[in-house]
Amino acid sequence: MLGGFMLVTNYAERLALKSKQTSTHYAGLILYVIAEAFIFIPLIFIAMMMAEDGSFAILNQAAIMTLSLFTGLSAIVFLTKKDFSFLKSILAIGFALALGLIVAGILFGFNLGLWFSVGMVVLASGSILYQTSNLIHKYKPNQYVAASLGLFASLMLLFWYILSILSRD
Repeated sequence: MLGGFMLVTNYAERLALKSKQTSTHYAGLILYVIAEAFIFIPLIFIAMMMAEDGSFAILNQAAIMTLSLFTGLSAIVFLTKKDFSFLKSILAIGFALALGLIVAGILFGFNLGLWFSVGMVVLASGSILYQTSNLIHKYKPNQYVAASLGLFASLMLLFWYILSILSRD
């Protein structure tokens, strides 16, 4: 799931960055939104089924926690104006390790557990710092679709793993 998520995000961002045509930018955005729907609808359904009273309490908690963390991290970047581009190689190594652990878990049949999800929350938080910094320092005003794709991908990754932590038995 994470591999597909990363692949679609990179492809959609590339479409939005490389092309000079606005229609291609929006095609990447539409592709990304459809892929996100396929990824998140099953997760939300599972979280609702796990709720004993059928309420949306877990979803509400995950959304509030995600938006609070996202707002705080983005505020750090906007207020300090610091360039977090140094995180690029750290994030690349972290995501490669995460993908390797996921593949190993599938091949050898072990559960990655709570600490993996916590680590992914840390990686997603670093990605939000990096993407928000890129929004300020890297992207041009006409590259708003690519900038929003990268930032939204980081936000949804954070939501995924916070919801995964809260949904544990």
